[in-house]
Amino acid sequence: MKSFKHGTWMHRGLALRQYNKLRTLLKDARHDCVLFANEFQQHCYLPREKGEAMEKWQTRSIYNSAVWYYHHCGDRMPIVMVTEDEEAIQQYGSETEGVFVISFKNYLDNFWPDLKAAHELCDSILQSRRERESESQETHGKEYPEHLPLEVLEAGIKSGRYIQGILNVNKHRAQIEAFVRLQGASSKDSDLLSDILIHGTKARNRSIHGDVVVVELLPKNEWKGRTAALCENDSEDKASGESPSEPMPTGRVVGILQKNWRDYVVTFPSKEEVQSQGKNAQKILVTPWDYRIPKIRISTQQAEALQDFRVVVRIDSWETTSVYPNGHFVRVLGRIGDLEGEIATILVENSISVVPFSEAQMCEMPVNTPENPWKVSPKEERERKDLRNTHLVFSIDPKGCEDVDDTLSVRTLNNGNLELGVHIADVTHFVAPNSYIDIEARTRATTYYLADRRYDMLPSILSADLCSLLGGVDRYAVSVMWELDKTSYEIKKVWYGRTIIRSAYKLFYEAAQELLDGNFSIVDDIPEFKALEEQSRQAKLEELVWAIGKLTDIARHIRAKRDRCGALELEGVEVRVQLDDKKNIHDLIPKQPLEVHETVAECMILANHWVAKKIWESFPHQALLRQHPPPHQEFFSELRECAKAKGFFIDTRSNKTLADSLDSANDPSDPMVNKLLRSMATQAMSNALYFSTGSCAEEEFHHYGLALDKYTHFTSPIRRYSDIVVHRLLMAAISKDKKMEMKESLFSNKDLEELCRHINNRNRAAQHSQKQSTELFQCMYFKDRDPETEERCMADGVIYSIRTNGVLVFIPRFGIKGAAYLKNKDGLVISCGPEGSSEWKPGSLQRSQNKITSTTAGGQSVTFHLFDHVTVRISVQVLRCHSDTIRLEIISNKPYMTPNPELCHQSSLLLKSELVKEVTRSVEEAQLAQEVKGKVLQEEYQEFCQTKGRSLYTLLEEIRDLALLDVSDSYVM
Repeated sequence: MKSFKHGTWMHRGLALRQYNKLRTLLKDARHDCVLFANEFQQHCYLPREKGEAMEKWQTRSIYNSAVWYYHHCGDRMPIVMVTEDEEAIQQYGSETEGVFVISFKNYLDNFWPDLKAAHELCDSILQSRRERESESQETHGKEYPEHLPLEVLEAGIKSGRYIQGILNVNKHRAQIEAFVRLQGASSKDSDLLSDILIHGTKARNRSIHGDVVVVELLPKNEWKGRTAALCENDSEDKASGESPSEPMPTGRVVGILQKNWRDYVVTFPSKEEVQSQGKNAQKILVTPWDYRIPKIRISTQQAEALQDFRVVVRIDSWETTSVYPNGHFVRVLGRIGDLEGEIATILVENSISVVPFSEAQMCEMPVNTPENPWKVSPKEERERKDLRNTHLVFSIDPKGCEDVDDTLSVRTLNNGNLELGVHIADVTHFVAPNSYIDIEARTRATTYYLADRRYDMLPSILSADLCSLLGGVDRYAVSVMWELDKTSYEIKKVWYGRTIIRSAYKLFYEAAQELLDGNFSIVDDIPEFKALEEQSRQAKLEELVWAIGKLTDIARHIRAKRDRCGALELEGVEVRVQLDDKKNIHDLIPKQPLEVHETVAECMILANHWVAKKIWESFPHQALLRQHPPPHQEFFSELRECAKAKGFFIDTRSNKTLADSLDSANDPSDPMVNKLLRSMATQAMSNALYFSTGSCAEEEFHHYGLALDKYTHFTSPIRRYSDIVVHRLLMAAISKDKKMEMKESLFSNKDLEELCRHINNRNRAAQHSQKQSTELFQCMYFKDRDPETEERCMADGVIYSIRTNGVLVFIPRFGIKGAAYLKNKDGLVISCGPEGSSEWKPGSLQRSQNKITSTTAGGQSVTFHLFDHVTVRISVQVLRCHSDTIRLEIISNKPYMTPNPELCHQSSLLLKSELVKEVTRSVEEAQLAQEVKGKVLQEEYQEFCQTKGRSLYTLLEEIRDLALLDVSDSYVM
């Protein structure tokens, strides 16, 4: 029952997907939904009559419950029972005054006449339903076999005849190549070491990317291999004629356990394409933005009007008699190619729905205004350890950072030992369990960073103010403090608890490094020193320099200990965003690897590790930890072969041997070799995931990359909901130690495991949306430039993988990875002249493990080796139905030498600042005509405290996830 001005009941049989949606709706307090168990209520239960159909009995029972509830409310609140059963509407529609039994269409017409979008959506669904019913009455030949009944599937999985897993379609060969990754009992009981190939759409049997499917293996003589050729789209792949790789387990889908359908962004066909689709112009085949989703047939009379827009549709069904699934129109997102429309597309495609924080949520927030400033309460002063006058606490962050969620301290104790402290913003003090803001944060699970904006997990009053550990103000923290031996730095004991801190300095990384290096002139750039007298200034400077130096010494010791256990140092490129006074992007300053970066990181890793141990010891079956499983050895094969080409041996038997091998794989003449090898090692890694300790054996807790037996996330509760859960677990563990009543309500193992799945899913969505938005801006930058004449479109590239018809190239200057073809669509191969310039000629390609040779019909040949530097031309392939893509073309087999010598001295990533400026300038010019609208939007941001990103590349602090993108996702071979 959903209660607004009236109660509403909905019924009819629901599939598991709809059941889960309703379950989620009921659990979300924001929607005010209540489950009324009418079959267990004395006055509402009705026995089923002999011979009565199940659906008739359910309809009668729900109507009886509606009548009871109407009288229970004193006949003062109308009750609406919504059903599509015409017979029930006729029978009960006028039986009881105050109880309305109507169709959903009538419900909208009578109760919500002004909701235009809802009416359009309803009409679209009803039209789609009518067409399905009329089609089912016609006789069609079957396009696909029927799915097996659920009981047959379950029995087959149990016996081992069938295999359960998640369907993963290869987006570059969506018509022919999909894989099923084993799941559940199948992954434990099966002897298979690899995914199962599903070859062709017929074998997919109406399953869609992301569905949980049941597969039957084909006989070994019918197994196929995946193609090793580069491929842009399916038509090319079919025509390529390339020989596939070794045969792998191949199967066909015999049933679907769970349809994970979602909203899909589609593009309508052009006017010419609509006319070519035939006589029935109302039935339109729309093309999804995601290559992995099949075309969807929808019914609409607006096809021509919508052909220039990105549109959201939903799938309703996929009958055995239909080549394509049936769906319905939901809403319009924006024009194709328009920045806001493309950003909205990325959000929908990643199921990210982040609306401004509601009034109810903001009402739970504390107040901090000049008229009513926030201050520490006497109660908290009594209950917390006060560090304001005893500890030198300071933060080290990127320049301009507003959301400071961690600070550090170090001091000498009376016994001569040292005390190291990590102090994290106490977010859970302000976010009560199951409050409106807690439920919203749990739903978001993370802060979403896009290229030009961010959507915060928490309102800015917390994330940028009261939970930001700014300098010179009192703040609540949760602290971990260790007593360390004064010489060996071995940990003697540890203390966890809630504290009050006042950070003395808000340092930026470069300033901290200068102090560490003994360059004290940087003091003039540290605001806290400016107002001090010379004598006081000198004393405080010595105190701060000692603290930074001591922290660095301790961090070196901690890192060395992890290194001995096999901690990995993988490749990453980081830059710092420099903003002007108006918070517009001014430049990107390459962030040189500084020792203080590692100092801060090691302290955070130490805190996360010790908190993980603490919460697991207190709650061994319901603690939230983070695991990083060892990679599958077969994923390292390309890394080993590439290293071998340069004479290096990579030992991947353990994280320790891998780390040592990567350290020794250095080519003095080309540092890019080691960077790319580390990048390949990164790609081979499994994803780190959150999990509940009650769902895994202890030997599975290990974090492979960090070489730690237990690990969690504790240090960023402002932007990660996992950290909020961990803070509550830590507070409960402290209460348990003190034998106090636990105020914190903890998740059961089952609920925590479900929450971990949700957070892992949202983290993947955040990573994908960040990557896609960055690619969008890269394309917008290069789209308006002439690749033939524009200097910026030429760049040096490094070959890092060989394929049968081309190579994969990394462009350090822009952090771009992509395919460069050596054979074009016309069958011509690349040929390079004496000066290195290239052209297309008839010929053939010969590929070996570490090189590929192009030989023309005239006998000229050119060979490209792994790690060769080549000159690449960058252009954009503009696509109407999908996102634009970067195209790379090798124009010379020699390294690129820039005509402008000054560019040689600039960092590669510095040029991204111009990309940002160019794209944002053009967008701003387009928005000048809508200046009034822009002011309204700004007011909405202030009202709802939804953060607008500082700059286009706010998150380039984590550029390692973007600059060295996972090739397995972009070019699945």
